[in-house]
Amino acid sequence: MFGLETDIFLLLAFSILAACAFEFVNGFHDTANAVATVIYTNSLKPNVAVIWSGFMNFLGVFFGGIAVAMGIVNLLPVEILIDQNVYHSVAMIFSLLFSAIIWNLGTWYFGLPSSSSHTLIGSILGVGLAFTFMPENTHGVGVNWSKAKELFTSLLTSPIFGFALAIILMFMLRRMLSKPLREIVFSEPKKNTPPPIWIRAILVMTCTLVSFFHGSNDGQKGVGLVMLILISVVPAHFAIDTSIDPVGMKNEIVRIEQIISGIDTTKLSASDRENIALIKGEFVSLNKIINTPHADHKVPQDERMSARRSLILISRGAKSLMENPDVTLSATDKKYLKEQSGGEKGVRRYTDYAPTWVILMISLSLGLGTMVGWKRIVVTIGEKIGKQHLTYAQGASAELVAASTIGVSSYLGLPVSTTHVLSSGIAGSMVASKGVKNLQAGTIRNIVIAWVLTLPVTMLLSGTLYAFFRWIF
Repeated sequence: MFGLETDIFLLLAFSILAACAFEFVNGFHDTANAVATVIYTNSLKPNVAVIWSGFMNFLGVFFGGIAVAMGIVNLLPVEILIDQNVYHSVAMIFSLLFSAIIWNLGTWYFGLPSSSSHTLIGSILGVGLAFTFMPENTHGVGVNWSKAKELFTSLLTSPIFGFALAIILMFMLRRMLSKPLREIVFSEPKKNTPPPIWIRAILVMTCTLVSFFHGSNDGQKGVGLVMLILISVVPAHFAIDTSIDPVGMKNEIVRIEQIISGIDTTKLSASDRENIALIKGEFVSLNKIINTPHADHKVPQDERMSARRSLILISRGAKSLMENPDVTLSATDKKYLKEQSGGEKGVRRYTDYAPTWVILMISLSLGLGTMVGWKRIVVTIGEKIGKQHLTYAQGASAELVAASTIGVSSYLGLPVSTTHVLSSGIAGSMVASKGVKNLQAGTIRNIVIAWVLTLPVTMLLSGTLYAFFRWIF
């Protein structure tokens, strides 16, 4: 398959299998985030809850788009990391996969609600940083730091937002509900007794939303991981979307080139002028590729990575120019550059894509993983964050916060930690009830330690593994 040598094909197959394993582990690691509240409020039986959550995770991946997936792919400048030695690409993939799986399994074993998002991103950053110090690196950078900044901001602020919003929701419920309703929703569930049907419906709905949006966010990370593997190992087949005729981008490239050529560079800094010169050089390379007649309406295999590199550098350069206050552009030109620098209508549609089989494979992996191994972290979420049993109001508030935060983040193409958002939501609901003294200090300490350590540990682990595998290969 793909015209690969047998050993390379086996390594590729193993890499994809490992990516599915990561997503499977992600499924049972994060299942508790969706099902803990419906289980601890007796709204659904555990087996029913995890099967329903698994199904909604599957749908979330399949229908959630690929914006977050491309954020993962674009975190590494894969166009720079890839060289003629395909084993170097395999070393990169093995390093980030093994470090992510090791950390996820370790935190799951100890029942810690650690973040799969932090784990994967830390592993990717570790590889990029390790590459920065490789002797063959002539570019001086192994990480797309502008994208990393976006991801860091998202991962850092989402738990704080979840904590604060849960407190606000609990406060609003106390103020808005009548006394009889307050007594119901703020009471602890009776053992083995389902809640009133309307409360049950609300809790099942929030569980459904968290599960779906978890799939649409965390599942996309698996899609991005598989695409990173495919682009790295078999770029001739997956560097660009070959289902789109490259002739279709001619007019767009011409328009972008005209806009950038019309920029007055006399008032720009040396770095800005260098950026424009770089973009113009990529226009030359790309025009040569797309203006050559192709019988099958596809870019030749040996030129696809070059086309990908040019498209990405042009779109990134156009975006930086559009956001530069020193660059004078009309509102129409800015709007056009914004459209072309991302989204389904821009030139990035040729590079930011995922085949249906990849999405389906990750959907199944996450959905099946959701149905396994959920109990350890459910206990932490349901019993060990607060000193009191979850009330109906606390469960609904925490899950509504998680669902809304994850849904908005998926729409914006930003990865968030479902684990941290929901855990912080539950902590916020506990604080809203009886203050900070209502939290179990030991559990909160362990969660914070796992949160703080995940990025540096996975970065160190993946970077070390990358150097080791490069030495072997």
